[in-house]
Amino acid sequence: MKLHAAAILLVFWLGIFTVHTAKGSIGSQSMRKFRCVNLSTQQLNIRNLISYEKQQVPVNAIMFLTTKGIKICVSPDQRWVQAAMKKIDQKRTTKGK
Repeated sequence: MKLHAAAILLVFWLGIFTVHTAKGSIGSQSMRKFRCVNLSTQQLNIRNLISYEKQQVPVNAIMFLTTKGIKICVSPDQRWVQAAMKKIDQKRTTKGK
């Protein structure tokens, strides 16, 4: 009887250890950074954009972040994109003063 109880206890502790180790390894992995693959062709409302990030790999793109937290990738060659980036930069410099 004692051997049976010891075996159950051993299995129980091994199960807890396995779950704890699996959670630790998954939790310690860094999240993959969002990357642009497809580019939107629609012009966005500049007032709804709060920041941007330039990207060159895997495609040359500008990733805008909207006020709702949505990331949208566009081609950096468009005039409205350049204007939006300039406006965001101006907002950043006026907030920093």
